[in-house]
Amino acid sequence: MTSFKSTLAAAILTGTSALIAQPALADGEVNVYSYRQPDLIEPLLTRFTEETGIETNVLFLDKGLVERIQAEGANSPADVILTVDIARIMEAKEGGVTQPVTNNKTINKDIPPQFRDPEGDWFALTTRGRVVYASKDRVDQDKITYEELADPKWQGKICIRDAQHSYNIGLIASMIAAHGEDYTEEWLSGLKNNLARTPSGGDRDQAKAIFAGECDIALGNTYYVGLMQTNEKEPEQKDWAGAIKVLFPNTDDRGTHVNISGMALAKNAPNKDNALKLMEFLASGEAQKIYAEQVFEYPVMPGSEPSDIVKAFGTIKPDTLPLAEIAANRKKASELVDKVGVNEGPEG
Repeated sequence: MTSFKSTLAAAILTGTSALIAQPALADGEVNVYSYRQPDLIEPLLTRFTEETGIETNVLFLDKGLVERIQAEGANSPADVILTVDIARIMEAKEGGVTQPVTNNKTINKDIPPQFRDPEGDWFALTTRGRVVYASKDRVDQDKITYEELADPKWQGKICIRDAQHSYNIGLIASMIAAHGEDYTEEWLSGLKNNLARTPSGGDRDQAKAIFAGECDIALGNTYYVGLMQTNEKEPEQKDWAGAIKVLFPNTDDRGTHVNISGMALAKNAPNKDNALKLMEFLASGEAQKIYAEQVFEYPVMPGSEPSDIVKAFGTIKPDTLPLAEIAANRKKASELVDKVGVNEGPEG
């Protein structure tokens, strides 16, 4: 991956948002605006460049991606948008910063209809489960439900990241869809009272806290466990992963909450042909294999298998609740987090 070649695009990469971007027209380049963390997409983009010779310029944002593209207007350098969940890909479409990709036989062949926007504005690439990390030493049970996280038996034993983070909001939204707003508010109050500390860090930090004995269970995405298990740059993460087991909630009833990573073609993509080549690659069997083997996610392509590491976690039974229904409850979920004061941590 390279930085944007133009001075203005470089300013975007360094966060100079006051400027309005100019078109990033260049042979052999494609500009990616990404909510996905760089280390999760780097293996895919590296392989794409090796195969095509097309360089990928990446702007990573943890928030405000849609607003930035809106501000850039018709001169936005964005070609491809990558997102971490259904809500953010829907925000991109509803924010008017995508354009439909229709009748693309390559993409439509590899991505099943249930993982594509009916109007062609977005495509899911992978799924991941929002699971429970549990201490191998201190948690005997091998089954759990999301509802159980509010049980007083877990008081002082649960760690989570920021409750307003997209991953947790998606789960809370699924609780609203499954049980209603009143139940979810009460559930959040119970979860808050069971926290061992103020919500902080990322998913990997929750595993670290379990390893350190700060809590016994935590919420986290499945793929982070694989990333920790294979992390050679920070080998201490292998110890964090070694301290936990993965519990798939609600396997005996509605199933485990899952979300998607997705892609969309930016509305004013200046390098549209290259953007479509990248999107076709990301949908391909080769990319799906990289998702499985290097990113440890569940591929959406029919017949694709998760990695052996992911299989070792156990069998996931995905919740069949439509992701669009979950996305529709995200605003309520966010409001409930503030109302209950989850991010204030446990009382006392």
